[in-house]
Amino acid sequence: MMVPFRRKKSNKQFPVKVCTFDSELEFHLEHRATGRYLFELICRTIGLRETWYFGLQFEDSKGNLSWLKMDKKVQDQSVHMTNGSCMFIFLAKFFPENVAEELVQEVTQHLFFLQIKQAILSMDVYCPPEASVLLASYAVQAKYGDYDEAVCKPGMLISENLLPQRVIDQYQMTPQMWEERIKTWYADHRGMSRDEAEMEYLKIAQDLDMFGVNYFPITNKKNTEVWLGVTALGLNIYNKENKLLPVTTFQWNEILHISFDDRKFVVKTNDSKSPKPVIFYSQKLRINKLILDLCVGNHDLYMKRRKPDTMEIQQMKAQAKEEKQRRQVERNKLTREKQLREAAEREKAAMEQRLMQLQEEMRAANEALHRSEEAAELLAEKNRLAEEEAMLLSHKAQEVEQEINRMRMTARKTEEEKMYLERKTQEAELLTARMMEESRKRALEADKLKNELIHARVAEKEAKEKLLNFLSRTSTESILITPSSSPESPMHEMHSYDLLADGDMEQLSLEIEKERVEYLAKSKQVQNQLKELRSEIEQLKIGENQCPLDDINAEQLRLGETKYSTLKKVKSGSTKARVAFFEEL
Repeated sequence: MMVPFRRKKSNKQFPVKVCTFDSELEFHLEHRATGRYLFELICRTIGLRETWYFGLQFEDSKGNLSWLKMDKKVQDQSVHMTNGSCMFIFLAKFFPENVAEELVQEVTQHLFFLQIKQAILSMDVYCPPEASVLLASYAVQAKYGDYDEAVCKPGMLISENLLPQRVIDQYQMTPQMWEERIKTWYADHRGMSRDEAEMEYLKIAQDLDMFGVNYFPITNKKNTEVWLGVTALGLNIYNKENKLLPVTTFQWNEILHISFDDRKFVVKTNDSKSPKPVIFYSQKLRINKLILDLCVGNHDLYMKRRKPDTMEIQQMKAQAKEEKQRRQVERNKLTREKQLREAAEREKAAMEQRLMQLQEEMRAANEALHRSEEAAELLAEKNRLAEEEAMLLSHKAQEVEQEINRMRMTARKTEEEKMYLERKTQEAELLTARMMEESRKRALEADKLKNELIHARVAEKEAKEKLLNFLSRTSTESILITPSSSPESPMHEMHSYDLLADGDMEQLSLEIEKERVEYLAKSKQVQNQLKELRSEIEQLKIGENQCPLDDINAEQLRLGETKYSTLKKVKSGSTKARVAFFEEL
């Protein structure tokens, strides 16, 4: 008996890589896996439930960017292989009208934040310079949390990709100057969580003119080249040189039917007074297919928003509300714990400061005690010396007392001797008086004898003369007389005096200290800050680096127009008039 041949089922799988803006996922799919299977697998992996905004973009074999079709097999869609794997990018395909009301899940908000941030930095979405700085401050808050001067050192944000290169190139400002302006706003976001900062980022970004707009080059019946913008609200028509201000627009509630035939695209409105459809032409059939796909998806979401929420959305919103309340409670708890921790840290710092102060006081007290001990030892030494000196003085006092006693005894003896001497003196005086009297008498006797001697000598001379005269007659005698004398030498005294002169000198020194106090005043209002920053950097603008979109944005600011006022203006008028205006471009 022959058994019929059965083909074995192939279990071969092919690798798939899916990139988001903050991660890369890898899967292995069977050959029969459809696009929906892969998409749902990714959504389950990242925990995404708001799946209707997103899609998978890939590069086909011809190098064109396409969206993965959900109902077809993955391998049947000509996905370009890179290193043996199918490469996809998980992107938001459709955009909400109001991010704060429509985006429920935090993961949805985060994916939109990453995609819009990348679009602004890559300059796919035009953003004014002052708004770029504000958005950068929210991006830094979402990444690093609250501003901490100790952590956010100068130069930390320079390496971050925070501003579009177009904004940097059109101003004469250094990276440090941009960093200082971003930090000014970053410091104002204290207390804001990551999801709150990302939502604030999206709230500001959704007011940009190019937010959520998919642009396609088309031509009208007169072959005039214009841009078609597919948005969450409808279809916008832009001039070729201006992607910011639409010249006309058609909302989804005005559109009745959309179709295309080859390169011809037809949009029928529900205005009975204008049965004439809007017709335009694209460059390729592929572009018309993509336009129709985006139109259908945006129209479905437009109508869905205007209906009561489904049970799934109500459940998601309830869960999101409960989650937000839970996180708010946790955040309040963390804030309270942070405040308590900061208070404890401050108290700890104060106690450490007090401890250091007490240690310093203890050290000073120990030094004072050491000095006191040294002083006590010195005083003890001085006391010992004083005692020794006192003993010496006592001995000296005893010796002095003994000497005084001796002197007293000597004095008594001296007194007795004095009396004796006085007595002796009196006797001596009497004796002297007698001797003087005796001397006087002797002097008188001497004078008497002298006179007698003189008389005797005169008599002797006379006798000698008489004898000479007598002898001369008998013999001649020679008499030689030699006088003698003794000179006196006078005495002289010399005196010398030294005079010394002293001089005094004086010195004077002065020291002066100065202090300066700087005050920093800043405005908390965002609009005032934007105006201030705009006026501040206006002087540093480089004219030749301005692009046409900068000029258009400057004109809008001058006229006070916004994205919504512009849309309201171009939507005014009948549908017929707008169709005619488009055809006459």
